[in-house]
Amino acid sequence: MLKMWGRLSSGNVQKAMWAVGELGLECERIDVGGQFGKTKEPPYSDMNPNALVPTLEEEDGFILWESNSIVRYLARKHGAGVLEPHDPKVRALASQWMDWQLSVLGPAITPLFWGLVRTPPEKRDYNAIDTARTKTTEAMKILDWGLAKHAFVASDIFSMGDIPVGVMAFRYLKLVPEHPPMPNVVRWFDEIAKRPAFHMYIGSLPLT
Repeated sequence: MLKMWGRLSSGNVQKAMWAVGELGLECERIDVGGQFGKTKEPPYSDMNPNALVPTLEEEDGFILWESNSIVRYLARKHGAGVLEPHDPKVRALASQWMDWQLSVLGPAITPLFWGLVRTPPEKRDYNAIDTARTKTTEAMKILDWGLAKHAFVASDIFSMGDIPVGVMAFRYLKLVPEHPPMPNVVRWFDEIAKRPAFHMYIGSLPLT
């Protein structure tokens, strides 16, 4: 059975578990990181020297970290033609949006999330929060532009590309309910929010 090391309050762990759920895989999730600690001590530190979550462990001892890499790996191994598109161009577009989440959307939203969710009100830097809100909104406008072309990020079919972006979009829509009109994002998010695996690992959980 697969093992996924990482607390479910982590957006990166949520990505990996959403993929697990979409593929119907049996997986034992082990709480580490955050309030659970243990990322800087064995056995976790022997698997992942970054001391970050998640880490995937397979029965044969194969270890993989970095959340988007885990999503890609599971999609290739268990979901070719399902989560991983067969068409190389569609597959490239899915991967493009996954990389965009890491390079653009993730860095924009992280200070917003930490400022509003994981920082007590009396310690918040509201100037930094406002800056992050603006940067994240600009990033989400790019997503809205992309979603004008397809029902989902890479094509008219849900794919691995929607998973990392979807986790961040959930956070944005929760944290910035009064955002500029983004009809394509809202339409797309309404669709992914109906997926049972999304509801189980993201939509039903509070932001913590």
